[in-house]
Amino acid sequence: MLVVKLIEHTPSPEKVIAAAAKLCYSPVGVDEILDNLDEKKTEKLLDMLMTYGHHSPIEHVSFTFAIEGISRSLTHQLVRHRVASYSQQSQRYVKLEQFEYIIPPNIEKNEVAKKIFIESMNRVQIEYNQLVEILCKNELDILIKEYLSLEKLVSTVEIEKKKYIMLKSKAEKKAIEDARYVFPNACETKIIVTMNARELIHFFNQRCCNRAQWEIRQMAKTMLMQARVVAPTLFKHAGPSCVSGTCPEGSMCCGKTMDVRKEYEVK
Repeated sequence: MLVVKLIEHTPSPEKVIAAAAKLCYSPVGVDEILDNLDEKKTEKLLDMLMTYGHHSPIEHVSFTFAIEGISRSLTHQLVRHRVASYSQQSQRYVKLEQFEYIIPPNIEKNEVAKKIFIESMNRVQIEYNQLVEILCKNELDILIKEYLSLEKLVSTVEIEKKKYIMLKSKAEKKAIEDARYVFPNACETKIIVTMNARELIHFFNQRCCNRAQWEIRQMAKTMLMQARVVAPTLFKHAGPSCVSGTCPEGSMCCGKTMDVRKEYEVK
């Protein structure tokens, strides 16, 4: 199940942006930059920025989301948004004793397709476990031989228990590195994402669109709704590009512009 949490953001993000805009358009110094920036003036400055297309001041604030219940297929798309920072759960260091997976809705609602899909996922888990076991044994044998040779020992009996455990842990880590290659795009993952507000708005333009893939569209909309709570003026026109302008998709337009605008309008 998709879980999105806005875990951190620049304090008073709209006020910070308004202060940056104020510095651009007035002779004030840094000591007076926050003077008289009440809610009404802040909203006015933000509206002016977005209308003029002067977007550089909104880069001064950032938003950090913790996300889980998404597929590797989604994160492959997500990291294409390069003006961002990502920290993703590693399949290299985390052994997946029972991996979770995302079932696409069109497969979920078709019993035959769902049966095939789940059987495939179960088979992958079995094969992953087998690969880890085989590769771990092979690597451990290599490490033990190297250690015996280095320490001039005759048999494994002479290896201290603590050292043996360390060698086995090292072997398993090496095994996991290669065994993970069998995991599918459906494999569930967790990620922390940080974007500045300008990039986040661009992200919403692209990924809230009806032509975006269903999973990333669902995640993007959830992120937007949470961002609006913190910065309602900044994100009130955020969403697919057609929310505040014409659809950029041309002949590939979904044809539902009015419905999309209604979906993303501020209630």
